[in-house]
Amino acid sequence: MSTPVDAAAWPQATAARAQGLSKTYGTGETHVVALDAVDVEIGRGRFTAVMGPSGSGKSTLMHCLAGLDSVTAGRVWVGETELTRLAERALTRLRRDKVGFMFQAFNLLPTLTAEENITLPMDIAGRKPDQEWLDRVIDTLGLRDRLKHRPSQLSGGQQQRVACARALASRPELIFADEPTGNLDSRAGAEVLRFLRDAVDELEQTVVMVTHDPGAAAYADLVLFLNDGRIVDEIHGPTAEAVLERMRLLSGGSPQAPGLDGLRKS
Repeated sequence: MSTPVDAAAWPQATAARAQGLSKTYGTGETHVVALDAVDVEIGRGRFTAVMGPSGSGKSTLMHCLAGLDSVTAGRVWVGETELTRLAERALTRLRRDKVGFMFQAFNLLPTLTAEENITLPMDIAGRKPDQEWLDRVIDTLGLRDRLKHRPSQLSGGQQQRVACARALASRPELIFADEPTGNLDSRAGAEVLRFLRDAVDELEQTVVMVTHDPGAAAYADLVLFLNDGRIVDEIHGPTAEAVLERMRLLSGGSPQAPGLDGLRKS
């Protein structure tokens, strides 16, 4: 569905892109096509949401674009760097230095405090955080009084906020978020989404978010819809109602929209 741009211009216009991206699993009777020759461009300085029915390939697409999963065929770039040609060490360095990740499963280290988990990627890279920016992230996500707590001492929602702060703390070029509000109540979820929206609008960061929630998708500039491993539709300037209706058409049913009222744009 995405329109290709001139080869000389796309690095300035896009933060990531894929060309002919395919991902398959298994062989014979267990053969599954997760992505089927996908062409997509992620606009630099924009908020893109990816949606689709269960099994449509949305998380697989994000993982391949982020360099977290290998591809079966096709090519993937982050900025001007082609991920599909990088050795593992170089790929690890690119993910560490240029990409932030937010996952529903948190992926926090249990022996570290919240503050240490937040700054871990920068500590590994030997970089000092921008303290003003770090303070803003911590205060926006309401973590100031939880910085010395370990993950086992935090609620699920608090752990997700720490994971969000870790992704944002280094001000990466590209942020990938997989259901970032999945374990948050509607108020906390809306705060995270507004912060992601502000990071795009005010700081020209780039966010790619996989979500099942039309209310969350409404914070994006663009929603891409996947079905059977292909991008089948898109909405620019989405509303929760328009996204929900499109999802109904894709699923052939009437999916509910959890948190629709609580996660609307303010």
